[in-house]
Amino acid sequence: MEEILDSENQNQTSIREFILLGFGNSPQLQPLLFCFFLVIYLMTITGNIFIFLLVVADQQLHTPMYFFLANLSFLDACYSCILLPKMLVNLLTGKRTITVTGCLVQYHFVCLCGTTETYILAAMSYDRYLAICRPLHYASIMNRKFCFQLMAGAWVSSFIFDIILVGFITQLSFCGPNVIDDYFCDFRPLEKLSCTDTSLIELIAFCEAIIFIIVPFLLTITSYICIIGTIVKIKSTTGRQKAFSTCSSHLLVVCLFYSMLIIVYVLPDTPSLRHLNKIFSIFYTVMTSLFNPLIYTLRNKEVHRALRRLFNKMRILRMSHLKFSISVHFVR
Repeated sequence: MEEILDSENQNQTSIREFILLGFGNSPQLQPLLFCFFLVIYLMTITGNIFIFLLVVADQQLHTPMYFFLANLSFLDACYSCILLPKMLVNLLTGKRTITVTGCLVQYHFVCLCGTTETYILAAMSYDRYLAICRPLHYASIMNRKFCFQLMAGAWVSSFIFDIILVGFITQLSFCGPNVIDDYFCDFRPLEKLSCTDTSLIELIAFCEAIIFIIVPFLLTITSYICIIGTIVKIKSTTGRQKAFSTCSSHLLVVCLFYSMLIIVYVLPDTPSLRHLNKIFSIFYTVMTSLFNPLIYTLRNKEVHRALRRLFNKMRILRMSHLKFSISVHFVR
């Protein structure tokens, strides 16, 4: 509390660190929150890295759909590593400070993951559109080279735009209060804490939002409008169910991601709604990364078969190792 009071007296002094309020000052809640987010962190990392390695290791999953899924899982794992370790340290130690440089680095990577994810989801939607609406052209369009180009374009363009935005943010001066009423560094609180003109940065952020949120959102929506239109035209119930099952998991992920994104950034940032905004922000930045691997694995038969193949290989290797150990024992 003293840190916050001291920070409010820094009216004209250039500050070197921010204070992340996180989830308040209640000491009783800190251990519970630490345990909760530690479990979330471990589950998120384990689930996403497992899917990534499974796709890499299983030859039958080397298809465009699972290539994009592997990228999404890698990105979700990165997202968690950017946000949760710092949050866990703050909850464990009670020290909630972060340097200005550390704050800008965290914001850059949060922004990179968020903007890249929108285009990965758009690419996955386009993949499902081709598979359902234009199956005869699927193999010729969605080849390995095109898939790599889509993902490289998503990662590289996001990195460049975010570097430009963060580069302009570094030119801002922070000379007033240094309290961020959130658990991570985001654009809105940084903009509010700046004591210099932010109109140019707001324009850049607006352009980035159009390119990396509005455009991929429209591409995703367009793909699913075409998909639904094609599914409705299928006469047999079995055919409709089979077609819908190929994209239902991805559609659920898209709905979850964009609904949380819209709520977090459209909900008015008023004191009365601040705690509600934090809850939705947790769902958007942390919980979606946990839910994504669960959504894709629980109902995905291909992933289930890949898991069975993996377990069979592990059992065969274990049996081979056991036989080798027994033979060595008898030789001795």
